[in-house]
Amino acid sequence: MSVKELLDEPQLGLQLVAGAQGLGHSITWAHTSDLPSLWEWVSPGVLLMTNGLSIPSNPAGQVHLAQALADAGAVALAVGEKMHSPDFSDEFLKACDSLPLPLVSVPYPLPFMAISRSIAEASLLEESRRIKQTARIYDLLRKATTPGETWSQLLEGIGREIDARLYVVDDRCLHTWQPGDAALPDDVLEHVRRISTESTAETRHFLWSSDGGDSMMLMDIPTHPHALLVVLPAGNAQPDGVVLLHSATVLGLGLSRSALSMESRFQSGGEFLLQSFEGRIGVAEAARRLEEFGLQAGDLRLVAVPARSETGLPQVHRALWRHGVNSICLAGEGKLHLLVSEDCPEDLLQHVFEAKLPIGLSTPVGVDEIQRGLRESLWALGQAVAQGIRLVGYADEGNWFGMRGHRDGAALVQRLLGPVIEHDRVNQTEFMDTLRSYLENQRSAQKVAALLFVHRQTIIYRIRRIRELTGLDLAESSAVAQLWLAFQAYEAIGPAERP
Repeated sequence: MSVKELLDEPQLGLQLVAGAQGLGHSITWAHTSDLPSLWEWVSPGVLLMTNGLSIPSNPAGQVHLAQALADAGAVALAVGEKMHSPDFSDEFLKACDSLPLPLVSVPYPLPFMAISRSIAEASLLEESRRIKQTARIYDLLRKATTPGETWSQLLEGIGREIDARLYVVDDRCLHTWQPGDAALPDDVLEHVRRISTESTAETRHFLWSSDGGDSMMLMDIPTHPHALLVVLPAGNAQPDGVVLLHSATVLGLGLSRSALSMESRFQSGGEFLLQSFEGRIGVAEAARRLEEFGLQAGDLRLVAVPARSETGLPQVHRALWRHGVNSICLAGEGKLHLLVSEDCPEDLLQHVFEAKLPIGLSTPVGVDEIQRGLRESLWALGQAVAQGIRLVGYADEGNWFGMRGHRDGAALVQRLLGPVIEHDRVNQTEFMDTLRSYLENQRSAQKVAALLFVHRQTIIYRIRRIRELTGLDLAESSAVAQLWLAFQAYEAIGPAERP
């Protein structure tokens, strides 16, 4: 049913107020809402009915409402007269005419249910078609479990069903979501960038755009943050909104299968990397395992970044895979560690991690030098943090606080912190944690006691014992500077080099 056909039904008595150029819009369904941000409750093809409570009284707000509804795919706005709607401004009426968005007046006391019933009766045949099409789309997912069916075939199959080309991309960079997928054509890429920038945050989760001859739908894929479905219809007609939602759900399930298949690889990779760091795996076995993970035993690089709650290691692992890079990942001691091939682009590493997160990168290492790569990546990360640089690659000639490399750092840790570390190991004490908190909290025994949940006198006793062990008086600035630097080196050297 078109908007004009609905207006022509005499028993309803509907009147067109503005937007006559949109009378040919097809109505797929009717929805009632008086909630704020009306456009958030609209999908393409919907006639939105309201009593006017959420319509702004100012012209600018009314124009924004019209634009947001059109961007969300609404085909018309029906407003009950003699209810709660403010007066329509001239700017609002002009906006409805130009979009075009038919603005319909519903006579009092006609119930909205009468309008919905008329649309539903006209949509019975369409609803039957939709149900059959939806069933075929879900059947494509079932078939994708059989040998020979792939994610690309699922994407193409759904595209044939809805008569459109489909792309799934990362909304942050617009790269393909999975390796091997077709990239967005250049003209489509620019179109997506432009409409994503111009659209409001409220409409980006389900956005229809049509400029001239090219039409496009952008919508989020459930359960996969940042996965964006780009729909390019074969014609200018809007795809069925309900069928599109089901299509996005099926594609989300397909992506979940890929994520699950990566999970076991992620877990076994972490175990392998831990064994390599601890020297518990032979060179021949390590080379064999690397081939299983898609890495060559030749030139490899270790990457180290700080572990932060917003940076999930499985997500980084999958993000690198989506960009065609195999990796092995492990989290431990407040760091995220990745083993990648030497030719992994540095700009890609910066891309998959959040902005401003420091990254340390080792020199190329062989399969028998993974422990050295760990030490170098940690040392480079320490330099990146201290100097405020996004990415630092390890170099023997690099100078950091007078230390030329991780060996100098290990020597400093042994000389200054070695006695404290040994005391903790032998006596099961917590002097290192106490010293770290003491240096980080302006040498306030009261603050440290509160953080460690002990009595203030306990902290004073521990500091006195640390002074005896190190031979340094923490009341002197020079001693504090030395110990602070030693702690920086302690964090930047590998566990194997620590006392």
